Amino acid sequence: MTETEIKLLWQGSAVDARALIESRGYTLSSPRTLEADQLFDLSSGALQQSDRILRLRRTSSAEEGQHAVVTYKGYASREVYKSREEIEFDVSDPDAFALVLERLGYHPGFRYEKYRTKFKAYGDPGLITIDETPIGVYLELEGPQAWIDSTAAHLGFPPARFLTASYAGLYREHLEQHPDAPPNMAFGLGNPYAAGTKLP
Repeated sequence: MTETEIKLLWQGSAVDARALIESRGYTLSSPRTLEADQLFDLSSGALQQSDRILRLRRTSSAEEGQHAVVTYKGYASREVYKSREEIEFDVSDPDAFALVLERLGYHPGFRYEKYRTKFKAYGDPGLITIDETPIGVYLELEGPQAWIDSTAAHLGFPPARFLTASYAGLYREHLEQHPDAPPNMAFGLGNPYAAGTKLP
């Protein structure tokens, strides 16, 4: 129930990232999927202030259809890696679940979207993802710390490139540089990763 991961900013296209990952022996484990994430918090902002997350994720892909997952993430350790408790479960009716949260005093906050493609290697304990976001392409490595170190090195990334910020944190940094950007990290017209774009 413990998640350990890092992000890597990819200076290039998702197509190039996929080519690199596959050249290192990783194969597609989950197709390119749109993930629409909605964070919830109390009016006091208690979860954000304590670095915890309550998230409702809706996913959609041509191959796997649509479904929804609720995730709780506990306090995070952010040294070289981000590590925290994670509890997840599927919900059949995300709108009803969001209504239950509202009745309990939790309100929707930051919303963010990405196209995620997942890769694995046979026998490996970890997972590599390509995340196409409105603010660029990121790789995410999730698994044991030793696996993260060796896999990042295999992909050409030293530990100095590791990022432990959440997408909410990365978008807050983006807003500091782009104050006219929308409050949520969502796809829109003119975005290089606009909804509906497809990898070759």
